[in-house]
Amino acid sequence: MKDITNYRDKKVLVLGLAKSGVSAAKLLQKLGALVTVNDAKPFDENPDAQELLENGIKVVTGGHPLTLLDEGFELIVKNPGIPYTNPIVKGALEKEIPIISEPELAYQALSGEMIGITGSNGKTTTTTLIQLMLDKDRQAGHAFLAGNIGIPATTVVQKLHAEDTMVTELSSFMLASVTTLKPHIAVITNIFSNHLDWHGSRENYVRDKMHITKNQTADDYFVINWDNPEWQQLSKQTKAQVVPFSRKDLSEKGAYQRGEFLYFRDEKIMAAEDIKVPGVQNIENALAAIAVAKVSGCSTEAIIEVLKTFSGVKHRVQYVTTFEKRVFYNDSKATDIEATQVALRSFKQPIVLIAGGLDRGYTFEKLVPDFKDHVKAIVLIGETAHLLADAAKKAEVPVIKSANKVADAVPLAYQLSNPGDIVLLSPANASWDQYKNFEIRGDEFITAVNKLQNGKKA
Repeated sequence: MKDITNYRDKKVLVLGLAKSGVSAAKLLQKLGALVTVNDAKPFDENPDAQELLENGIKVVTGGHPLTLLDEGFELIVKNPGIPYTNPIVKGALEKEIPIISEPELAYQALSGEMIGITGSNGKTTTTTLIQLMLDKDRQAGHAFLAGNIGIPATTVVQKLHAEDTMVTELSSFMLASVTTLKPHIAVITNIFSNHLDWHGSRENYVRDKMHITKNQTADDYFVINWDNPEWQQLSKQTKAQVVPFSRKDLSEKGAYQRGEFLYFRDEKIMAAEDIKVPGVQNIENALAAIAVAKVSGCSTEAIIEVLKTFSGVKHRVQYVTTFEKRVFYNDSKATDIEATQVALRSFKQPIVLIAGGLDRGYTFEKLVPDFKDHVKAIVLIGETAHLLADAAKKAEVPVIKSANKVADAVPLAYQLSNPGDIVLLSPANASWDQYKNFEIRGDEFITAVNKLQNGKKA
């Protein structure tokens, strides 16, 4: 970590806790800042705030009082989930108090190199593949995972040296407030229409995603999916060297699939079918990772070894088990329609689908063709169950059932399945109507599958 002094005696407000807020507060204290943390959760129910108070950090809990803005803060480090419509955020902007995100703070203290990955889908898998490739094939230092993958960048940065690399997953929420953050290699896996309730419009969402390359220069690299004309146009906004990747063989200037093989420029890397994780989305993720690895100087042998052995990230089309010739997959991270489309298209076998979740005000007609082509039965949960049922009826899915929660849906899905079928949790919705996060939802699926398996064996 760099020995930076610009935070000494600086009054900083950390707005919102969870992992990233706690980590940011601790780093700021280490850097000599005068730190106050503010979190909406009451103090008695807030172990994070209690821990920080014990460490000598001032805490304000139970809400976001506007009076905090009268305390002369010179900077706010905002939790990514707090929108810019929040009154205290709006008030800070009116007072021209700078607002940054936790990864931006980490970047300012970074020794070594940052690689940043964003996109609507595929971020975590791509981030993980890049880290594995870079760590497998280097002479000095290590590659570390950080960011939206569940590991605060402000925690990771404290153990990094000049020869290390921080491979950082960056959400659109994190990128919205970019000021100085500049990855040496920036990656956009794809851009669909996610989180519009937070960003306000697709235009804002795309703008915030593109902040990943905002500060890049001609010495940096911008790796972007080339399989959509819009994304090709976005590449014109960067000052960095553009490295495309294309599953549709639309460019030879980066990584691409041609026929049955994956290439980087004029070098054949490997057969696409040798990638261990299923689905065309994972071919795209692999191509993005290949582009980064090659630009970074990784050997082809290291790339191949990672792609042949990597079995997937938890909650992202994650293989759980095969039981009585049914194969169970956990894709709880599919919090939007496009992610579920990708999951459904990953399999040739008949699918019994478990789906549903938070109602964000949209319907599911886009899933009708995929339901028609892939789904033999569907078990629906959550607020959007009736909306997904409408789409399933239009697709003439033979069996449409409902359940209370995932734990109830698993045995029902099993009953509807036959040997050779896939039982897939891929909700196409956020989890917040019933679960704190998609991880808890996915863990409930795994637990229910294990319970089913053990019960049948007993």
